[in-house]
Amino acid sequence: MKTIGHPGHAIKRAVSRHPGRMPGFSAKGGMFSRSTRASELNRDRPAMSRKPAVYILASGRNGTLYIGVTSNLPARVWEHKQGRVVGFTQRYRAHRLVWYALLETMPEAIALEKQMKGWHRAWKLKVIEAMNPDWRDLYRDLTVAD
Repeated sequence: MKTIGHPGHAIKRAVSRHPGRMPGFSAKGGMFSRSTRASELNRDRPAMSRKPAVYILASGRNGTLYIGVTSNLPARVWEHKQGRVVGFTQRYRAHRLVWYALLETMPEAIALEKQMKGWHRAWKLKVIEAMNPDWRDLYRDLTVAD
């Protein structure tokens, strides 16, 4: 297994913070508004590939950061950009994809996400700057056909 994360720190086994609760769903009835239907989520969405990923969204250069995990990165970022995900990214307008890592398995992705959420802000900025020094929105790169 490849070591992922901050130099000198190996990924540790993923441990749920909320046992018995489904990840990604809040106690208020889910991550989408009640009026959102599956057919609406698929409309105007680019072709997707399913691969576990950890990603960082930002409100702007050196702005508010959000770290998330998903099995379908283009679809999840699209949901954030369309305002379909109620919560932190909507409240703080963190919709710019500034960093991501594709992993082999979902447990690896979840472990990296949890690890990165514990990092100091400076470490997060360093990893963003290494991949994306101009802080441009990488979403377009995911959706443009080769």
